[in-house]
Amino acid sequence: MKKVREDFLKMLSDYQGIVHKVCLIYFKTEADRKDNFQEVVYQLWRSFTRLEDKTKVASWIYNIAINTSISKIRKDSRIVYHDSVIEFSQGIDSSYQADKEEELKFLLEAICQLNDIDKSIMLLYLEEYNYNEIADILGITKTNVGTRINRAKKVIKQYLNKLYNGN
Repeated sequence: MKKVREDFLKMLSDYQGIVHKVCLIYFKTEADRKDNFQEVVYQLWRSFTRLEDKTKVASWIYNIAINTSISKIRKDSRIVYHDSVIEFSQGIDSSYQADKEEELKFLLEAICQLNDIDKSIMLLYLEEYNYNEIADILGITKTNVGTRINRAKKVIKQYLNKLYNGN
């Protein structure tokens, strides 16, 4: 049991950034992100011994983190989304230059306009997963992934155009 615990903690240390990214996409407040992070870690621990393919740890973590986040949103009706990204943007790494940080905030705000599954797809797409990998992680077809990415890109583009151009 000690070896399993050590292996889990090592894996969590190596891949916790994935969980933070998913929490950042789905939850706007720091408190909600922390709560969800803990729930994801718990779910990872519960299923760690069933992880069969150690070469696909990142995909496995994305799968659990996304599903846990979506489940929490659906179950937890007290989560209130704000129009402002002020608190939401506090989770962004402060090492970015001010202009890059602003662009990232706008992109994250645009992604937050998408439905839950499309948020997940765009997160994985931006992490450079291919369509097959995204389909495997989310349990949908490769064709569905492609269709959803194209639609999401249009929504994001329209949102950013309105933001920048005021149209």
